[in-house]
Amino acid sequence: MKRLEGKTIALAGKRKSEELSKLISNLGGTPIVRPAQGTIFLDDSNLEQEIKSLVQGKYDWFILTTGIGTETLYKTAERIGLGDEFIETLQKANIAARGYKTKNMLKKLNIGSPDVKDDDGTTSGLIRALQGVNLKGCKVALQLHGDPAPTLIEYLEEQGVEEYKEILPYQHIPPSREVLEQLVNEILERKVDAVNFTSAPQPRFLFAYVKEKGLYDQLIEAFETDVVAVAVGKITAAALKEENVKRIVIPEEERMGSAIIALEQFYKGTYAAN
Repeated sequence: MKRLEGKTIALAGKRKSEELSKLISNLGGTPIVRPAQGTIFLDDSNLEQEIKSLVQGKYDWFILTTGIGTETLYKTAERIGLGDEFIETLQKANIAARGYKTKNMLKKLNIGSPDVKDDDGTTSGLIRALQGVNLKGCKVALQLHGDPAPTLIEYLEEQGVEEYKEILPYQHIPPSREVLEQLVNEILERKVDAVNFTSAPQPRFLFAYVKEKGLYDQLIEAFETDVVAVAVGKITAAALKEENVKRIVIPEEERMGSAIIALEQFYKGTYAAN
């Protein structure tokens, strides 16, 4: 018997949902796609101006927090004829990077390894890594990941940076309320056995909705009893833990497919939830 047979898995992320749906089906489960997050890319003309400012070489440090954000900056620079200048600027500057996707993108762009990198894929890990760096009087370009980063910005201010520039190539937005309502009802009515979260905004939007509707306690009860929360990585898991979700399946390898395999192993009894 396939371990996901009879199980319905809700996919809270839209990205790679077709591949994940196929994997779940192959394992005997039933996938349903319920995107709990939207992503929009911001005005190109504004980003073009940001690139023109970045390549002037005024920044001592670049803090890059996502691979897709780093790639978007490069592609924008390339489109306006500043691709080589952008690469050269990063090569000359100090770079701090969060997450393996960001590090992989730096290698892909032939920029090499960052000067500072996190030890666990989180913003907190990046801050720990920066603690041995003298940032006083530095100018810092900060590529964010669709959300504000108050903790990181507070740290930069405490270190006495002369200037920091926030750059958001894209922004996470709430999904339609109809989708959230549908997902919440399916969880509360136990029509799904697990929810697979692939980014931190997804649980944030979901729990913001249930708090507004007065359904927070019911949702927590569902996750504590019949519905399993799955988090692709530590950042996503941290967002769930902030909402007091205690039973979370987290794969050792931060890959979307690995999360589904970890869920299968959880049902098999060979993988412990965190």
